[in-house]
Amino acid sequence: MHSAQIQEWGQSPKYIEVDDLPTPTSEEVRIQVIATGVHNVVRSRASGQHYTSGNLPHIPGVDGVGRIEADGQLVYWFSMGHGTMADFVNIPKRNVRTLSQGTNPVQAAGIINPALSSWMAFKTRVNDLPSDFTVLIVGATSASGRVAISLARSLGAKRVIGAARNESAMATLGLDDTIVFAGKPEETDWTSLGDVDVILDYVYGPATAHLLASLKSARPTQYVHIGALSGQDLSLPGAVLRSKNLTIRGSGPGAWAMSEMAQSIDELLALVKDIPEQPIKLAKLKDIESVWNEPAGSKRLVIEP
Repeated sequence: MHSAQIQEWGQSPKYIEVDDLPTPTSEEVRIQVIATGVHNVVRSRASGQHYTSGNLPHIPGVDGVGRIEADGQLVYWFSMGHGTMADFVNIPKRNVRTLSQGTNPVQAAGIINPALSSWMAFKTRVNDLPSDFTVLIVGATSASGRVAISLARSLGAKRVIGAARNESAMATLGLDDTIVFAGKPEETDWTSLGDVDVILDYVYGPATAHLLASLKSARPTQYVHIGALSGQDLSLPGAVLRSKNLTIRGSGPGAWAMSEMAQSIDELLALVKDIPEQPIKLAKLKDIESVWNEPAGSKRLVIEP
């Protein structure tokens, strides 16, 4: 069989022939891979900089869609401990979930991980939201931000506001309101934001510092940091925290437990087939080295054997 492998941190993965997998244990199931997504966390782990990168050689991937070898059942699986970019994988049974009939395997491979970012934020990092809540998605045109719009509405959001640089792209996403980033993040005009119950942030950095300083919500606001497209650091004056009814949390493995994800993921998977089709760039596993660093634009790169 073949798999992708990172043999030196920071280099593109190579397509190599490897030994066949050992017989699955009684706690595992063998899956024939159909598609796996190249998510932001996958790239971060492959760089060696992520706290879950592990050791070399590193097989990229944290999830995927495939068929159980024994019975052909279409499934999704997630695993931070088993790379997914291979012809076959042995995965602990507790990490494998059946997909609803009619689910598009390639779409599922591309969007479930981005969907989990907002899903787990809503499920574990915010509390006691009012009915018909308002949510601001910072980085709404990112792969994760796009999916978050649909999930926020499925969870009861009445008003969904998007913030991003690309005004024309936001106009296609079914948002109730939009805020366009200025060339300099600190010059973005947030005055139209109004009251907001939840902020899901995929951008971070100076844009977030200015947002939180500008926030004038009359309601308690729960801010959740999910991604850092604009930078890993945030400088926030203490006066911002003292002067606003603001709760700040982060969302990711560690902020929530894998057991919490396992408990709620079936509810998410039932919604996946109804999420609007997202832009996907599909490539073969044998071409992984050449496509790894190709710009995908707004499309999520998905690899198939």
